[in-house]
Amino acid sequence: MPDAKERVLIVGAGPVGLVAAANLAQAGIPSIVLESSDALPKDLRASTFHPPTLDMLDRFGISQKLIDRGLICPQWQFRDRNEGVVAQFDMGMIVDETNHPYRLQCEQWKLTEELREQIEASDMTELVYGVEGISVAQDEDSVSLGLRHADGSEEIVQGKYLIAADGAHSQVRRSLGIDFEGQTIPEIFLSMSTTFEFPDAIPDLAPIAYVTDPDEWAVLLRTPSLWRVLLPTDPTLSDAQIKDPDVMEQRLQKLCPKEGRYDLVHSTAYRVQERVAKSYVHGRIFLAGDAAHVNNPLGGMGMNGGIHDAINLSEKLAEVWFGAPLTLMGRYERQRRKVAIETVQAQTLRNRKMMAEGDPAARQAYHDELRAVVNDDKTHKAYLMRSSMLQSLKDMETVA
Repeated sequence: MPDAKERVLIVGAGPVGLVAAANLAQAGIPSIVLESSDALPKDLRASTFHPPTLDMLDRFGISQKLIDRGLICPQWQFRDRNEGVVAQFDMGMIVDETNHPYRLQCEQWKLTEELREQIEASDMTELVYGVEGISVAQDEDSVSLGLRHADGSEEIVQGKYLIAADGAHSQVRRSLGIDFEGQTIPEIFLSMSTTFEFPDAIPDLAPIAYVTDPDEWAVLLRTPSLWRVLLPTDPTLSDAQIKDPDVMEQRLQKLCPKEGRYDLVHSTAYRVQERVAKSYVHGRIFLAGDAAHVNNPLGGMGMNGGIHDAINLSEKLAEVWFGAPLTLMGRYERQRRKVAIETVQAQTLRNRKMMAEGDPAARQAYHDELRAVVNDDKTHKAYLMRSSMLQSLKDMETVA
């Protein structure tokens, strides 16, 4: 490794931090990635990769590896609990816009696993586990990061720049005093993973289905090995009440009645935030991914948006590293913050409103609109450009 100060500090070894590190390494820029866990987690979080994200990952030779370990979904749909399919979207409509005209269902830990393999083989990047970034300071030439080790000991490391990819509860963002503006979604989201094959019981079910219902909407997602069910949940209930096996069984049976109990492999309940950091750039320190913005999962834009942050940020930082003015990073903030507010938040909030709409006339209007969209090639493609996040990248380039 080069001089300790001649590197980029990256806090967080999730998809965002590792993509940033890999992209910097390709540009010949050294970094150290600092992760609070003692290993890369294999949890069942994000699982949807949108087309432009796969296009970006092609540069690392990773997209095909994820495809080999995932499930290609060329169609996805909106459904009504009683009426069935409302509108089915065909990703083939954007075949001229991307190398990957489909959604890929593949757990995010498989991406971090593939990236870690590349990083560990590189002499440009160091990966350190079991250390938590707790405070930051900077001067005209460098950034200092206070670290706490698992045994409680502390130290300070230095670098030329710092990327905070340390999640929604970012200690770096808090240390800088940057406001995380937005709201908490009232309901809790319950995610359950089961081996049950829903297509055997639900006619014409696509691998990704958003099920609208005024009483209890649902999302059904096929992963390579399991089906994942997402349901809104009363926030006044305790975690134990929400995840009571009999209660979860009743909710699954209400969604899709079957003989015998469901084989429930995994479940988690979590609160959802809709927030965007007031600023992404603070001198030599940059926020990305969940540290910069969080949203509800309806549309699969969280991890994807974070990876888009990481590519945009690392490309601009490479220019700065090799001589461009630091003010260039302001464009990173203007571009990516615009996407977070005007595309990601707007779309995910609209999805949630549509799926939970209780007014019959408004529900019918939503359904009629979706049917009209898929029945016209132009509007069908335009909708897919937005929902796949391709349009946000095109619009972003107009931001100076």
